[in-house]
Amino acid sequence: MSSFSISGQIVDVTAGHIFPGTVEVSNGRIVAVRHDANARTNRVILPGFVDAHVHIESSMMVPSEFARFAVVHGTVGTVSDPHEIANVLGPEGIELMVENGKRVPFKFHFGAPACVPATAFETAGATLDATAIRKLFARPGLKYLAEVMNFPGVLGGDPDLLAKIAAARELGLPIDGHAPGLRGEQARLYAAAGPNTDHECTTLAEAEDKIAAGMSILIREGSAARNFAALHPLLKSHPDRVMFCSDDLHPDALLHGHINRLAARAVAEGHDLMAVIRTATLNPVLHYGLAVGLLQTGDPADFIVVNDLTEFRVRQTYVDGLCVAEDGVSRIERVMVSPHNQFGATAKRVEEFHTPLRDGLVRVIEALDGQLVTNELHLPAREAPSIPHDVLKIAVVNRYHDARVAVGFIRGFGLKAGAIASTVAHDSHNIVAVGTTDAELCHAVNALIETRGGLAVVDGTHTDVLELEVAGLMSGNGEAVAAGYARLQHAAHALGSTLAAPFMTLSFMSLLVIPALKLSDLGLFDGCTFQFVPLYF
Repeated sequence: MSSFSISGQIVDVTAGHIFPGTVEVSNGRIVAVRHDANARTNRVILPGFVDAHVHIESSMMVPSEFARFAVVHGTVGTVSDPHEIANVLGPEGIELMVENGKRVPFKFHFGAPACVPATAFETAGATLDATAIRKLFARPGLKYLAEVMNFPGVLGGDPDLLAKIAAARELGLPIDGHAPGLRGEQARLYAAAGPNTDHECTTLAEAEDKIAAGMSILIREGSAARNFAALHPLLKSHPDRVMFCSDDLHPDALLHGHINRLAARAVAEGHDLMAVIRTATLNPVLHYGLAVGLLQTGDPADFIVVNDLTEFRVRQTYVDGLCVAEDGVSRIERVMVSPHNQFGATAKRVEEFHTPLRDGLVRVIEALDGQLVTNELHLPAREAPSIPHDVLKIAVVNRYHDARVAVGFIRGFGLKAGAIASTVAHDSHNIVAVGTTDAELCHAVNALIETRGGLAVVDGTHTDVLELEVAGLMSGNGEAVAAGYARLQHAAHALGSTLAAPFMTLSFMSLLVIPALKLSDLGLFDGCTFQFVPLYF
């Protein structure tokens, strides 16, 4: 590697001050940081940004492609939970993510998924018990226990889940939490069991309860769940206990920004500049023990050059001393990937999506724009389905083998015609679809069965599909994915959907660990009581 120096206004996040200086780099590491009164004033050098919790799979790009896009926005590393692909392919999927990520200059830090499957109330493609988790930790490349999302299992003393937590504790590894809505004594008991972060807080009061219980809070701003507006006051009250994360970020969003946008937004809210920069850099590096440089002598040369500390417009990004992006253009080369999948379902018949006419009431999922949580509505059964009342059919189809189609009703998607479907469907990634007619619903599902995964929009007899050749979740061509996703999202909006990100919202309608009402391939599920409930009553 070559040696070089770069001068500008240097942000020292450990000492908490900014000074004119020069950074000396040799063989990928910082060999000196010295004051230089003549350094340029129109160039600011600071540590690279870190996304403290993200599912790379939600970008619909393999890790190497995600890196190509993320470095443009100054992101040099991620804390990545391969939970999604693990639910489809098990350890093979995790290995795929780790090995693909190694092929590009980027600091991926993967964890061992704690909940595969996420619950016992859905069909997944793999099971990782405590023995499997210990085997995963024995291999290099997995740095923490990823989100412990079965919080009722933790509180109820589930032995296998507690054994997974014990494995991480024995190794001194961080343990990520996932406990939406947990407050007070329950939050304290959950944190005492081992999880030390949470990215599911939607209110300031909930976050403060969890901080009091000893947890750090990840302020999430993704494509579906957006909690920055509610949680940013923590930057003032608890600046050392917060980090930024995206959790799930679809490709259209990654095109336009990443953690840099949260930094700019936090500064615009009037927060202390150093607290903002530490939240985006230092805090995740220290909490997770990341191998990411912080602009200190001896560190890996991971840093970014920005125009100023208000917009955070990235001019250059360096990883291990390599310039991996400059002026909005990635310098990381594409890595070729081969298809990997597990898909056993065969074509469905329209009759499998029929529901009987009933009197009385029906349970209806209410999807909320910008949230993972849903409401449970009780509506007249005679009004389901009803396009004028925005009560549409939702179906979840087992992708792994042929089984009965699970059908329910949903409000909030606003479709006036057609259907949409996806195999990006947390957490088991069965096929989830919403439609205005049984025929179009069936057509959308069968389109994805034929392609073995992806996204689909059906409008009458016209079908548009974005194929995702890796586990039905990701592709090796980021530009094609971004363009295809934008095209299908536009098509969903043209059919009447009023959701900002209809496919992202759709992907969470089978996420059983988030209240209140969801649909798995096995039936309608109450995420508050953790039990199946009947559709009609």
